[in-house]
Amino acid sequence: MSYRIGKTLSFEAAHHLPGLPEGHKCGRSHGHSYQVTVVLAADDLVPPGFVVDFGDLSPLRSYIDDQLDHRNLNDVLDIPPTSERLARHFYDWCVEHLPLHDGVTIGSVRVSETAATFAEYTPPVGGGDR
Repeated sequence: MSYRIGKTLSFEAAHHLPGLPEGHKCGRSHGHSYQVTVVLAADDLVPPGFVVDFGDLSPLRSYIDDQLDHRNLNDVLDIPPTSERLARHFYDWCVEHLPLHDGVTIGSVRVSETAATFAEYTPPVGGGDR
């Protein structure tokens, strides 16, 4: 793809990770200031010269605000909320819910729990839904 844009959204949430060894700090309930970055790609631009209008990503902002912000992720998601699984969750959510025009793909989704750590999901080449 020739053009790539990204949008980063933030939210606050708690979680714990089941199945870790006794005493592992991530097994206890704790919180993060999450950052979710969605990267969109396209070969061609739509008028006035966009991959997409950043406003078209507002459904993701609403989903995060309404369903995840200031919540315990273990209570609201059906997956163990590791950063890796959250990145895939957000990718799948975007594929299903964002109104993207033909030719636009979701190149990747990155989830950061801290300023120094992240996990990223990139769909397999030729295997993405968009």
